[in-house]
Amino acid sequence: MKAVGLNVNTEKLQANPEVARLAREAVSLLSERNVPVMINRESAEALGHPALGVDEGELVRRASVVVVFGGDGTILRAARAAAPQGIPILGVNLGGFGFLAEVNGPEVEGALHRFLEGDYRLDERMMLRARVERNGRSTQEFLALNDIVVTKTGYARLLKLRTFVNAEHLATHLADGLIVATPTGSTAYSLSAGGPIVHPAVEGIVLTPICAHTLNARAVLVSASDTIGIQVEPIGAPSILTVDGQEGFPLQPGDEVRVERSPHRTRLIRLGPGGFYSLLQAKLTWGER
Repeated sequence: MKAVGLNVNTEKLQANPEVARLAREAVSLLSERNVPVMINRESAEALGHPALGVDEGELVRRASVVVVFGGDGTILRAARAAAPQGIPILGVNLGGFGFLAEVNGPEVEGALHRFLEGDYRLDERMMLRARVERNGRSTQEFLALNDIVVTKTGYARLLKLRTFVNAEHLATHLADGLIVATPTGSTAYSLSAGGPIVHPAVEGIVLTPICAHTLNARAVLVSASDTIGIQVEPIGAPSILTVDGQEGFPLQPGDEVRVERSPHRTRLIRLGPGGFYSLLQAKLTWGER
């Protein structure tokens, strides 16, 4: 094993002393097992291990695995960096919902022991690649684990969006926007907008309109091999493309956003026996009354 990289959410580290304790225990455990450790630079300083600090880009290039201390947002950010390198992620949930994390904070010591002993499996998740086409040229490319969203910015006016699948016109919506989600992202923003829940093993892409100004707008599940085109008509409110709810890119009238399955996949470390349906039952509180 080259090294274990610790990616610790700095905001949670500053707000909660328990996060610092768990991260320091992880460093001690790995050091006792003679496993090299790296920590994202800001958190390394706060944890009192400045010599272990590296930039996040270097961390995913040099590590064999990245242990992420945070919520789903921290894991999403780490996934976009780690996936092109093929580096697996072990998520430690310190947030609220925790759909992507595998273990809760107190379980991290046992989880690291099991990983070092090879007692785990890899859960590979489909990702999306999005390109913005402007005046016939590609201006920007993005990678997403959850979703690519085209939405309006700051005004009450609606967007007029024309959606194509493999260059075939699917729909034109007057709406607040459109969500293009992976199966992983089907339990995130798309679910809040009325989209279906899709098992992560299903190779598909979910198209979910946001507050469309019509009663017949519906979410559509298309093949993972399809290419989705979204044209922003030169009327309505200004628009923006967002990636996993974390990165933004302002769009201009006439831009086209093209979304397709990415060649990269997020690799999540799984330790427990429970599957996706047990997770749904627990996280969405689908228990008996």
